[in-house]
Amino acid sequence: MSHFIEVIGAKTHNLKNISVKIPKNKLVVVTGVSGSGKSSLAFDTIYAEGQRRYLESLSTYARMIISSINEDTKVDEIRGLSPTISIDQKTVSNNPRSTVGTITEIYDFYRLLYTTIGMQKCPNHPEVTLKKHSISEVISFVKHLNDGTKIHIMAPIPFFGTDSTIESIKRYVLDSGFVRFQINDTVYSVADNLEKETIPKKAQVSVVIDRLVVKDEESFQKRLRDSLEFAYKTGEDMLEIYQIDSKERTSFSAKASCPQCGTAQETLSISNFSFNSHYGACESCHGLGTKVAFLEEKIINGNLTLEEGAILPWTNHVYYMEILRAAAKKYKINMNVPYNTLSKKAREIVLHGCPDMFEVYHTFEGANEGKMYSTHYEGVVTNLLRRYHETEANDAFMKRISQYITEMECEICNGYRLKQSSLHVFVGGKNIGELSSMSVLHSLEFFRELKLSASEKTITKGIMKNIVERLEFLSGVGLNYMTISRRAGTISGGESQRIRLATQIGTKLEGITYILDEPSIGLHPRDNGMLIENIKKLVAVGNSVIVVEHDEDIMEASDYILDIGPGAGKHGGEIMAEGTYAEIINNPTSDTGLYLSGKKQVLLEKNKRKPIGYIQIEGANENNLKNISVDIPLGVLTVVTGVSGSGKSSLVMDILAPHLINELSTGNMVSVGKVRKIEGAKQLDKVILIDQSPIGRTPHSNIATYTGLFTHVREVFAASLEAQKRGYGIGRFSFNTKGGRCETCEGSGVKKIEMHFLPDVYIECETCRGSRYNPETLEVRFKGKTIAEVLRMTVEEGLEFFTAFPRIKRVLEVLNDVGLGYIELGQSAPTLSGGEAQRIKLAFDLSKRSTSKTIYILDEPSTGLHFSDVQKLLLILDRLVEKGNTVLVIEHNLDIIANSDYCIDIGLEGGDQGGELIFSGVTRDILKEKRSYTGHALKKYWDKKKNAT
Repeated sequence: MSHFIEVIGAKTHNLKNISVKIPKNKLVVVTGVSGSGKSSLAFDTIYAEGQRRYLESLSTYARMIISSINEDTKVDEIRGLSPTISIDQKTVSNNPRSTVGTITEIYDFYRLLYTTIGMQKCPNHPEVTLKKHSISEVISFVKHLNDGTKIHIMAPIPFFGTDSTIESIKRYVLDSGFVRFQINDTVYSVADNLEKETIPKKAQVSVVIDRLVVKDEESFQKRLRDSLEFAYKTGEDMLEIYQIDSKERTSFSAKASCPQCGTAQETLSISNFSFNSHYGACESCHGLGTKVAFLEEKIINGNLTLEEGAILPWTNHVYYMEILRAAAKKYKINMNVPYNTLSKKAREIVLHGCPDMFEVYHTFEGANEGKMYSTHYEGVVTNLLRRYHETEANDAFMKRISQYITEMECEICNGYRLKQSSLHVFVGGKNIGELSSMSVLHSLEFFRELKLSASEKTITKGIMKNIVERLEFLSGVGLNYMTISRRAGTISGGESQRIRLATQIGTKLEGITYILDEPSIGLHPRDNGMLIENIKKLVAVGNSVIVVEHDEDIMEASDYILDIGPGAGKHGGEIMAEGTYAEIINNPTSDTGLYLSGKKQVLLEKNKRKPIGYIQIEGANENNLKNISVDIPLGVLTVVTGVSGSGKSSLVMDILAPHLINELSTGNMVSVGKVRKIEGAKQLDKVILIDQSPIGRTPHSNIATYTGLFTHVREVFAASLEAQKRGYGIGRFSFNTKGGRCETCEGSGVKKIEMHFLPDVYIECETCRGSRYNPETLEVRFKGKTIAEVLRMTVEEGLEFFTAFPRIKRVLEVLNDVGLGYIELGQSAPTLSGGEAQRIKLAFDLSKRSTSKTIYILDEPSTGLHFSDVQKLLLILDRLVEKGNTVLVIEHNLDIIANSDYCIDIGLEGGDQGGELIFSGVTRDILKEKRSYTGHALKKYWDKKKNAT
């Protein structure tokens, strides 16, 4: 058996026919500068070959479909490769029904737990535990009555309402085959003349199944059991024992029921706790936990009049404005004064409408004359909600109104997604919604302290083991702060990857080759140790783990390192060094080794700057923030640090950034997180928010289209002699419109294949071979290149090709400066990492003219960057600050933190144990703050750098 994965002649993308032997059952790190070929080797060669071999094991029919989408891996041979599993940074799911609990299957075990030992409570009497009674328990009750006690065994029957008569009940009883029934304490016979009798307002109506006298005789016991069984059957699992002399009525239920009000619940099943099943889902929000709302502050510009377009979603909408004018005339609403000055009643009508009918004159499209018709005004909120629920998700209307939508917690289930009956089942004093809303850390504490009876422990032994193990795995990868109910769509790529890593650890598979893509993303240096420990658990049980990574701690903990370089794109694709950590740091040809050894350092040669002003935030309370107040310095490079889930994004992305957007931008208002007061925004002219969200979600989006570069490129082609001779304008060279594009793939260059059992796959279009254009358009050339060939150029190649075109050159220069010289101009947006997307946005904004009073807000811009790339990034951020701008960065990278002017540290821990301001001040002074994890990590970092020099 081979002890190595042998890759022979790998040529994927920029790999230069490399061969390498990777030790099996070890932790192996693949590192190198961005674009050097790390992912090409790990994912596009090794993982792709593993997938190809798996797909070949499928049925003939499946292989027939897959043959069109699965190209052979560009490698001569791979030996010793075991089945491969990829754990990348892609978000798990955008499905609003997908949560951390459903992804990890923890919620499935929660459902089993509540079904098995859940204690049902009455929704009307929350202090009362619902109880169900077996036939034996009812017999036991009767046995305890005195001998000679006269009883009726009865089954309750429906009460028909206030308009019912005793005669109608009599007919119902007769049709059911019985002869006696009882209303409250009075017994009636179907033979009685009851036409003049009336029903009391509060009536208990029951059919009499049997009349007995309690005796201690075997014949009595048999008749009693038979009668009770029949009563349960007749009363649909409900029966009553009525003591004739004392007029005492006792209710029993085969279902769990309340002894006070008789409310009965069905026998619990796991479906009762599923928000994806109609048995368990809240009927108000259909199991989503939220409802769509259109809030006044989002859909109305109160400073405008109705005529000027105060109703933002109805801007330029002639039809609805005609109805609004007619309604305003009827209800005497002035459409020519600012909306904010209208009366409360008038605003209520504008928002929610009125049912009265009135006449409206409307000229329909294409008609010469209009006509009158009757209608009512439904109100803008009612209108938007109606159209929202009537419209398909991908409809143009949905895309247009998405900016006005607010998700509100469902007021019926309080965001727990389930029916009230399901939320009145408790384990350890908590319902399943409350338990799911707890953090991983608190959930572990809950289960460790949960008191169960001996029988409950026996019943739930397997369930509890699975729950605790999965929670411990999540805790072990640094996700203590995360709640089980958190939506999958709100999870970052790094968090998503660590969730899947925890899930894989839980499977306890052996003999697998795992390939991970920067699992340290989003992790504070404090948590790296836990992550490494859990990755090594995979290795310990007999797996090979290959990690694409730049983190120094993970490289030091690895068994083997592959350094790919020396540069990016065509300048990379070679093995620069390989070996253990000790061998790499002593290898002079390895750029990574030079940084690891301290012989090269990420360092800015500059004096620390002082703030030129502050933005004051007072009383920040969003999410886990604990009423903190902090000053954000202006004119410097500031880092916001803290462990994962501590509250960094809540402070910066949920409070500060939205406030600045509202203050400094002219667009629609965005909602700001909970905060008492923010002052100082007027010192700035502009806010630029650069996060890691995609620059586009379809193959039609790419760098060239996002940056506006493609418009200038199309102008160049349209100005060529051949294009002018053919009469081709700039539109001919667009792949988004008909004319010059390939109509088979509609200009995307690929076709989507729905795999059903696997993620959707895009394959190259057979007609245009991925060029996006039709043959006629590709006959036009500029400097010997077609427009499709230009889109295949890297940024670096494009810079050389378009050197005589200043507008194109400027954008390409900045893209190259931020370390993206290796990316193709036409590379589709979905294939870009979060870090690459963020640097593209940064480059796009840097290519514009700055006002010198701009604040740039970045979310972990070091994602995916090698030490040398971090150096380039720091130089760019430094250049922005030197021009008088402010740069605010959420960051874990110690190189960036060490080179910052100012640091704001949030902590101590994540979730509800975080949200406190630990430190705010000059970065070097954080070493004095003993509580700061960032301070401890920074001290270790500086000590290591000092020793190296």
